[in-house]
Amino acid sequence: MNTIIVATDFSKEAENAVEYAAAIAKTIQADIVLFNGYPIPVHASNARLSADRIQEMIDSNNEHLKERADDIKTRYGITVLYETAMLDVFEELTSLIQKYDARAVVMGTAAKSIEQDLLGNTTTFAISKVKIPVLAIPLGVTFSGIKKILFACDVLRGVHQRILERVKETASRFGAEVEVFYVSKVINEIIENEDGQSPSNAIDESLEGVTYYYKNVQSNAIIHAIEDEIKEIGADLLIMVPNKYGFWKSLIHRSKTRMMASRTEIPLLSINI
Repeated sequence: MNTIIVATDFSKEAENAVEYAAAIAKTIQADIVLFNGYPIPVHASNARLSADRIQEMIDSNNEHLKERADDIKTRYGITVLYETAMLDVFEELTSLIQKYDARAVVMGTAAKSIEQDLLGNTTTFAISKVKIPVLAIPLGVTFSGIKKILFACDVLRGVHQRILERVKETASRFGAEVEVFYVSKVINEIIENEDGQSPSNAIDESLEGVTYYYKNVQSNAIIHAIEDEIKEIGADLLIMVPNKYGFWKSLIHRSKTRMMASRTEIPLLSINI
């Protein structure tokens, strides 16, 4: 099944992401599952509301989600299902990914701010937890096709085969051109490994059939270099692979992917290994 899960809390950021996801689903003939996860409000617990009152709140939320699903189905002509949960949001999201064999999760992001850069948000947290690609949609961005993809990666270290397969699949579905973009402190030539193979060979083989090219720039500010390149080529989509840090390293490091998700002005597709 070709299914996309779209998380919404009915905020303006989330609802913008719903519209973007629906347009994509129509383009690639995919189904959508609208997902709304929420805890019982603290004030409801403190007030010791009756089970009947809590159920009324759940029913009201479900009705709202059903109306949204019906609206999207009518306007876009796609299959739209919906799911709600009062459990841990990410546990339930993981369960839904397995239930629907979902290909991606779509979530909205708010406008960039100092707080976003330092603390992240729900979407950046999902990027670090969810095992399938997460597509982060900035507020105000609408879908009008994807023609240019900026794939920011560490070419010299090599890129995992599954990542490359996802990049190719995405480019092929939208007929997009891919720029394989690498930022380093010095301009590097791609050096062969001991076995005589260049790290770019795997990329060349995996991206065969789509239009792509390489670009390496020198910079000590990776995030700013990526932002500049997005503007220079007019990219419609940024693809990145989040770095994994252990507990102690995570206290002083933040994944460049998560940082970009909190500040990018174009959709970001994060692909986990």
